[in-house]
Amino acid sequence: MSKEPIIETERLLLRPITLDDAQACYSWNSDERVTRFMSYSTYTDISRTVEWIRSAMANEKEWLWVFVLKGKSKVIGSGSIVPSALMKGFWGIGYNLHYDYWHKDCCTEAMKAIIDFAHRELGVNKICSEHAVDNPRSGRVLEKCGLQFDHYGEYSKLDGSETFKAKIYTRVWE
Repeated sequence: MSKEPIIETERLLLRPITLDDAQACYSWNSDERVTRFMSYSTYTDISRTVEWIRSAMANEKEWLWVFVLKGKSKVIGSGSIVPSALMKGFWGIGYNLHYDYWHKDCCTEAMKAIIDFAHRELGVNKICSEHAVDNPRSGRVLEKCGLQFDHYGEYSKLDGSETFKAKIYTRVWE
């Protein structure tokens, strides 16, 4: 049984990811428009997606949901919160969204719900995230979720193929 509860928003159901979601997830992590600024390279085989899902499900510290469009039962994205490797004492958030749902505030809606859950139910009082400077729309999602610019940094793709200048955002509750 998964630790993640089902979270409902106005347009979405956020539910724990399962291996049955592999095809839907592969539809965005094989899309270069989506993966351009992600830490992972574009997947060229669904087995990489299955591997990612298995790894995430096995990580007891990570809370990961898929975003399901209400009324259509269509998985359109995913979001997570996990103790941060970026900043000590913070929890990091991350998200992916199918290209067809960009610029419709679906990601913001989902991530606000995840942040609210983490704050209320897990006692998370410090959140951080980063985005490539050349991907300001991702920064806009963070701002709409209540995070503020903290400092500049950089991150690289996991395979080392590219490094991005980044903006790091934080949110701290007193």
